Amino acid sequence: MAKGFLYEKGVVKLVSTEWLAEHLEDPDLMILDTQPNIHDYIQEHIPGAVYMNEGLLRVPLGGLPGQYVPPEAIEPVLRRLGLKADVPVVVYTGKGPYKGWGDGLEQTMVAYSLARFGHKKVYVLDGGIDKWKVEKRPLSQEFPKVEESDFKVEVQRDFFVDMKEFKSLREQEDVVVIDARPPEVYQGQGPWCKPGHILGAINLPWKSLMDPNNPALLKPKNEILSILEHGKITPNKRIICSCGTGREATNQFLLLKEYLGYPKVKIYEGSFTEWSSHPDNPTATGPHPKGFEEKCYG
Repeated sequence: MAKGFLYEKGVVKLVSTEWLAEHLEDPDLMILDTQPNIHDYIQEHIPGAVYMNEGLLRVPLGGLPGQYVPPEAIEPVLRRLGLKADVPVVVYTGKGPYKGWGDGLEQTMVAYSLARFGHKKVYVLDGGIDKWKVEKRPLSQEFPKVEESDFKVEVQRDFFVDMKEFKSLREQEDVVVIDARPPEVYQGQGPWCKPGHILGAINLPWKSLMDPNNPALLKPKNEILSILEHGKITPNKRIICSCGTGREATNQFLLLKEYLGYPKVKIYEGSFTEWSSHPDNPTATGPHPKGFEEKCYG
């Protein structure tokens, strides 16, 4: 394994702050700051980083919120960022020094989305800018010059399933559906019109895989593998990652498919928001996948 590469199985790789520090001056490396508010970036960012807000990635579709923008809409955005197909891009986030809104998922959401839209060399900074700061590495308030690129979007359709595909797969014997949301909303009432979770989905909260003091920093590999083994989430299974809107699930999709190299992993991008918007789709409450079926809701 290359020095500083923590996981390097797939298109999206996990890199250390040590690796980035050693490659900070590389001309063939792009750094993308995805802190939750532009003022966070203005106040401090890793030298050379360009800012992108994850809110650019999704808009409503037919009234259903949080759906990916079409490729013809995101392509000019990615070109203005200067994204190039043959240049690695390091994505990071942080809590944010100005607003403090960051939850750690900005970097997995953006990294997944870049790979989804066809970039082949995406790196995620383990621990984000907060780990970088703890290590007293350099920060900047300078804005780099960016030349518009000719990046061509190619949607990777094999990354995800829609609701029709999900329905045909979810009850098959070798399929495991993961729900990455916190236990309290998995088991009971969250902000959705239906309570609980998709019938049969197991709860693997995304934060259970992360350092308790830094939600952008993965736990040690041996701890992660133990958690996955305990949940019977194994490479021989077909795994579908889900959550509330598809955002939390990007954390687990990247971990399983891209970092660990599990061969059969997809993400249900519509997740519980789409599922619960259809009255006939059953949900379950309680701590178990089958739980107490709640067909009457909706």
